[in-house]
Amino acid sequence: MFGGAPELAHRFRESGVQPDLILATDMLDLSGFLGQVRDLVPGVPVALYFHENQLTYPWSPADRDVRQQRDRHYAYLNYTSALAADLVFFNSGYHRTAFLEALPDFLRAFPDTRGLQHLPQLEAKSKVLPLGLDLRSLDLKAEKTAGPPVLLWNHRWEYDKDPASFFQLLFRLQESEVPFRAIVLGANYRGAPPIFAEAKERLAGQLLHWGYAENRKAYARLLQQADILPVTSRQDFFGGSAVEAMYAGCYPILPHRLAFPEHLPPGLRAQCLYNTPDELYEKTKSALLGGRVAGERQEISDFVARYDWSILAEDYDRALDQAQHDIIKHP
Repeated sequence: MFGGAPELAHRFRESGVQPDLILATDMLDLSGFLGQVRDLVPGVPVALYFHENQLTYPWSPADRDVRQQRDRHYAYLNYTSALAADLVFFNSGYHRTAFLEALPDFLRAFPDTRGLQHLPQLEAKSKVLPLGLDLRSLDLKAEKTAGPPVLLWNHRWEYDKDPASFFQLLFRLQESEVPFRAIVLGANYRGAPPIFAEAKERLAGQLLHWGYAENRKAYARLLQQADILPVTSRQDFFGGSAVEAMYAGCYPILPHRLAFPEHLPPGLRAQCLYNTPDELYEKTKSALLGGRVAGERQEISDFVARYDWSILAEDYDRALDQAQHDIIKHP
């Protein structure tokens, strides 16, 4: 986040491009970038898109930045970038609310010039623009293999997705002799939580797949093989992998937090959301043993289909065109 602004400013100067609008992401120090190219872009509208943010993102206990007391710098860059932008987009309603609600306490921790007076203006220019996904590439039809229903993990192998809670659920089902199989997708990298190695051994007889899919088609086929998606994430500002699985026909059992309620039809939220580990276990067990899920799977798939780029691209074009028009007309 510190080195990107000077490098991008250098490349921008070399490119000779004169943009109609600058669209940056949250990983850029936007104010630092604009300070280096202000002579090239006078009057050009600037929009910032928050895919995630460093203010409410859960820190890993192993992260060196926490021990070295550097854990405020990145969040402050997000804050100053938002101030520098003419318009700020968040990928979910939850994300927008979480960031804006966390800012007052964050700023009060500073000794002076806290800038609380800027927050109403920041809130006014903050909008929701959902993440676009290539969902139609998942429309392959794969034959399901005979056997018990298949549970799915298709997230990063990192602490913030809480794999320990996911695999503890599977171990509990195994010990209760509830029949299931499992597909565990994702890259096995050095430093992955040790629970993955334990799970691979303990669930060996129930695994249909373990590890990274070789390509998008293989990934789509594996999603089509799965039946039920128990999610345990501690952090998801949007939850793209969960949405992909839901679109492919997986029945979701989601935590009643983060962005997940937004991805469910209102009438199915009570059925598909959980609040405690015991509730997660009971809802997963019920789905495995033949609870009502068939019709709901199609309804949920249809509901999240709105995130496909074929639909959202027009929303993005409209939002950015309107931003450009409003900012130029009312600088």
